[in-house]
Amino acid sequence: MQDSAVVAQGARNAAAMADHAHGGHPTYLLHHFNSVEQQADASSFAMWLFLLTEVMFFGGMFVVYLIYRNWYYPAFVAGSRQLNVALGGINSALLITSSFTMTLAVWNARMRRKGGMILCLVLTFALGAVFLGVKGAEYKEKFEKHHVPGEHYSLQSFLNPDSDPAAAGTRPLPLDEARHTELFFSLYFAMTGMHALHMIIGMGLMAYILFRARGGAYTAGHTAFVEYFGMYWHFVDIVWIFLFPLLYLINRH
Repeated sequence: MQDSAVVAQGARNAAAMADHAHGGHPTYLLHHFNSVEQQADASSFAMWLFLLTEVMFFGGMFVVYLIYRNWYYPAFVAGSRQLNVALGGINSALLITSSFTMTLAVWNARMRRKGGMILCLVLTFALGAVFLGVKGAEYKEKFEKHHVPGEHYSLQSFLNPDSDPAAAGTRPLPLDEARHTELFFSLYFAMTGMHALHMIIGMGLMAYILFRARGGAYTAGHTAFVEYFGMYWHFVDIVWIFLFPLLYLINRH
């Protein structure tokens, strides 16, 4: 009898907790948080912690690039001249614009404007896709000129600049210096490739947000996920704002 009473009491407690969860709490409040405010504070802290790890990751790559650029300055300047400033500038404009549309998406979510939010997310996604298309065109050019580090890497553009319109008018590099241009392109592909990977991940998350937004998931008062994704997208844009001058512009001439 005593065991039956204990089991019955446990069932009543479980039912009471379920009723409380479905009736007293918002559906988006996770069970291990006492309030929406507590959940928001924990989520915000986690997002900033994640961004800090990203800063350290890209910061390390920037430091390595600057150290090698100081050691092999002529080779890095020659390598930088092989990059298309116009395409890099277009990509910079695309990402700056995408940050603006992402900000508008967050604002529309807060204002509970479903249509405006979806439109701004679609525009942001489209701008990101064009960015990746332009970057793909740049990569294609590097493959065609054999400037991809590896067995088939070519030094012709640096040993004989007149053979390459992008290097025409510059002085030839000695063989020892020309070999270090491969290091420049190794870092170029590593840094821009990792940035592009973050863009692809972001666009995948954006597609998920769009899918859920069509059902009104983020325009009913809970916009945290959209806001935190916006922080991520802005961070990826800021990384490019540093990459563009470091790779394309500094001491180019």
